[in-house]
Amino acid sequence: MFTDFARINVQGGNGGAGCMSFRREAYVPKGGPDGGDGGRGGDVILEADSQLSSLIDYRYKHHFKAERGTHGQGARRHGKDGADLVLKVPLGTVVRECDHETHEPLYQIADLTHPGERVVVAPGGIGGRGNIHFVTSVRRSPAFAEKGEPSQDHWIELEMKLMADAALVGMPSVGKSSLIARMSAARPKIADYPFTTLVPNLGMVRARNGYSFVVADVPGLIEGASEGKGLGHEFLRHIERTALIMHVVDVTGSYEGRDPVHDFEVINEELRAYAQELATRPQIVVANKCDMPGYEENTERVRKAAEEAGYPFFAVSAVTGEGIDGLMDATAARVHELRSAAAEEAPTAEDIEVESRKWEQERRRRDRRITIKSLGGNVWRLSGGAIERMVIQTDWDNDEGISYLMHRFERIGLDERLQKAGVKDGDEVRILGYAFTYENPEKDAFAELKDSDDEVVSEFAEEDE
Repeated sequence: MFTDFARINVQGGNGGAGCMSFRREAYVPKGGPDGGDGGRGGDVILEADSQLSSLIDYRYKHHFKAERGTHGQGARRHGKDGADLVLKVPLGTVVRECDHETHEPLYQIADLTHPGERVVVAPGGIGGRGNIHFVTSVRRSPAFAEKGEPSQDHWIELEMKLMADAALVGMPSVGKSSLIARMSAARPKIADYPFTTLVPNLGMVRARNGYSFVVADVPGLIEGASEGKGLGHEFLRHIERTALIMHVVDVTGSYEGRDPVHDFEVINEELRAYAQELATRPQIVVANKCDMPGYEENTERVRKAAEEAGYPFFAVSAVTGEGIDGLMDATAARVHELRSAAAEEAPTAEDIEVESRKWEQERRRRDRRITIKSLGGNVWRLSGGAIERMVIQTDWDNDEGISYLMHRFERIGLDERLQKAGVKDGDEVRILGYAFTYENPEKDAFAELKDSDDEVVSEFAEEDE
């Protein structure tokens, strides 16, 4: 079954907790701390696979979670990292982050167009550090450790756009399915009514000149397709990545008796309206059903319109095979030219690695943001992946752990950020399920801890350097 769209829930593994432990052995009176770190939770990773042609694996299963990290132990024994969960997707898959409640897309995460290209869509939780990390010249026996970071689940949207060499486009019932069946081993459903084809079909074409290419039979378009009419957006997205457009025109005007030249102009206008770059995409015009008597004038009119637009023209019959070999040879040669030109600009393995790192850096940049929002009434909401992680990993039943959190706030310049946002002495600052009373920086940074169940609201963002 062909599936080109899916929405799934992904969650990394939880991080393991760090251990608070001291070495206790005979004849070692001052063994010191020896608590190990918790293991990091596994990531959920999407990887582009050239062997896949559909998102069918995500049609019925929608929830995926990576393995959790194990807890640290005494004697400096660190917890094991959770295994990553790698999900394979077809080439040409666009990945978007979705709103957790409405499932509406928020922003694009990645566009996976090269084999082996990867992107982390749900990072695993960071493992908590054991108490061996908190020894200083004045803190010789730290009696606290960090908790593991619980992972967050994400709803993501997967949209596949076919990466064929050529795409057959045109009005419904112009004979696109018959053409792909004639040119290749593909066997799509063929019937004499509109929208017989509801999903794209792929076929491998081998021409007489020794070249081959992959052709896609895109379901019929209608006027207004660029605005979504007739499932236009569902079909048009599969044309975006094709190197060559094979524009099929029915010279008989189909059963509706349409004007073929008008059809030719309408489809080109819809391509242009959907994406301006499609207006300059290489195109071959294919006048189909030329075996039908009485339509020679229409064939010449379509030929003239194609030549005026600067497109090569071929008159063929998918039923009798007339002109098909010449069309296949010319298309294969043109695809070969386009492939050769693209190969010179094709990314290397190093380029693909750089692209993958770019997506990861963008994710980390979003994670480091600190967002401050006024809730009114001298109450402020503080949020951000990195700063929330500090709060989550703190043991709130341990005074030393809380003191260390205050130190971390000071190191990232949180006081200055709050003052810049307009927070005043005595205002309430909320982070996750906790609330603090802000005090003058010359005093303790925060005092009076109490519970709060308010939700996080993001508006003003500032990146943590």
